[in-house]
Amino acid sequence: MVSFDGDGSRRQGNSITEPKKRSCGCEKDDFLPEESFKSWSNYRKALLETKTRLKDRFLARSSDQLELHDMIDRSQNQLKKTLNWFDLIWFGIGAVMGAGVFVLSGEAAHELAGPAVLISYLISGFAALLSVLCYTEFAVELPVAGGSFAYLRVELGDFVAYIAAGNILFEYVVSGASVARSWTSYFATLCNHDPNDFRINVTSLTEGFNHLDPIAVGISLLICCMASFSMKGSSRFNSIATILYLTLMVFMIVAGVTKANTSNFQPFAPFGMRGVLKASSVLFFAYVGFDGVATLGEETKNPGRDIPIGLVGSMMIVITIYSLLSTVLCLMQPYNQIDQDAAFSIAFQATGMSWAKYIVALGALQGMTTVLLANIIGQARYFTHISRTHLAPPILAVIHKKRGTPMNATIIMTLANCLVAFFTNLDILANLLSIATLFIFSLVALALLVRRYYSTGVTSVADRNKLIVLLFLIVSSAIGVSVLWAMNVNLWVGYAIIAGVWFLSTLGLQLLVKQARNPKLWGVPMVPWLPAASIGVNVFIMGSIDGASFLRFLGWTGLLLVYYFFVGLHASYDASKDDVKTEIHGVSSEAVDLKTITATS
Repeated sequence: MVSFDGDGSRRQGNSITEPKKRSCGCEKDDFLPEESFKSWSNYRKALLETKTRLKDRFLARSSDQLELHDMIDRSQNQLKKTLNWFDLIWFGIGAVMGAGVFVLSGEAAHELAGPAVLISYLISGFAALLSVLCYTEFAVELPVAGGSFAYLRVELGDFVAYIAAGNILFEYVVSGASVARSWTSYFATLCNHDPNDFRINVTSLTEGFNHLDPIAVGISLLICCMASFSMKGSSRFNSIATILYLTLMVFMIVAGVTKANTSNFQPFAPFGMRGVLKASSVLFFAYVGFDGVATLGEETKNPGRDIPIGLVGSMMIVITIYSLLSTVLCLMQPYNQIDQDAAFSIAFQATGMSWAKYIVALGALQGMTTVLLANIIGQARYFTHISRTHLAPPILAVIHKKRGTPMNATIIMTLANCLVAFFTNLDILANLLSIATLFIFSLVALALLVRRYYSTGVTSVADRNKLIVLLFLIVSSAIGVSVLWAMNVNLWVGYAIIAGVWFLSTLGLQLLVKQARNPKLWGVPMVPWLPAASIGVNVFIMGSIDGASFLRFLGWTGLLLVYYFFVGLHASYDASKDDVKTEIHGVSSEAVDLKTITATS
């Protein structure tokens, strides 16, 4: 393993070489320091061993000790522990509450649920809360920058973690670019202009990529500077902006109540239960973003106390605000008159409060600013931990000595956001959003069940085999319900049978398999029921996503595999073997020291 010390010296295993003098820029070893890339002959040899190495990486699982200590040590310096539960609550709210509630509420109420959109928000909020609980247990016991990537490395292995992380990073870049472009649109509304008035139209470029957005790039770079300079400063800015945003939301709720008409709540569920559930699938994406908060565990002063309060507390606040906003919206207008694109602005205008559209635009602008900040902070910390494992260039794992932030990863990920945001229209970006988030949430819930019920050297072979079969049935039954829903099958007997399989499998897991590990500090209640329910809900929501999104997911995963087979596999394999050598060397040194002490005494 190659790492760098604070004085610029290069560390190979346990030996330290003198710092190299260099004029400027980076060297090859900053990106590919592993033995497989030292020469072309080494690389050819590595490629010939691909099958053996893939088997090793596919079966290899990390450990809590490795993630909490060895991986962190590869970053030269430590991330500064400056955050407490108060910071995490506001980060959680700021990461989730963007413009989603303004964009999605109109469509869900008008087309899918009517006034029962309130129930839809509560259902999707409960589904999100299940994932929050699973993330919280992991984040308390593994408070590292890698978030779900680290959790999956420990429980499901290096290969699964890589595929998951590659997809979530893609989602981060696309959503970050989308938020940056939306920021320009809402800023234009606030200035009484068309969004394209603030963009540069280049007719020679392809349609969809010809409206260049310098404001989106500018706001992204500004937030990048803030995130790179100071985590505590970013936290203070986020707290102030989020408090102002919530104040505007409360004002909208109070103003809307003054124009409420209870007769607009009739009929309550005009599209039936199916419409309510369809709306829940759509509205679930208004709750996405909390997973980025889990990457802040390494910078939290007291993870065992602060992370549960921050994650669970922020989600409860978001669910409450969303439910109140949707209720007020449906009390102000009949559901069939709610505008699908600008629901709140038009609703206030229809009740004689035209000025409120500026409040909506300002609120959305503030919400998107905090979402963009949380996006950049989260993706940088994901990328930092991925680079620690050498699945990405290790130079991106470096933590700035003075600032205590992952400056290299923050800059690189922001540049990726800027490149996409500068050229790509919102319509195209919306279509690029994949199923990665739901995929990750499902895997984290599955990993939590593995963590509770399987431990090497503790779990018997019989229990391990039962665990595999029961987990397979839980996942398969969830997929079965999702497929029936996606095919618009109205045969409730089919749903009942498959749901029964899920229920009996989860009950079997509780009664037939002994838990191998109990949480040390904070744990998800009602295991295995809540994690199994999280898997079921996330997979069910996947059934509402269009087929093109699955094709994009498979296409991007294919590109990730190409990189993995030619670069990432060999880099991470070499790094893992260096770790083993280092551990053996450390044990040998301890043995020599013990002999010396014994002889002396």
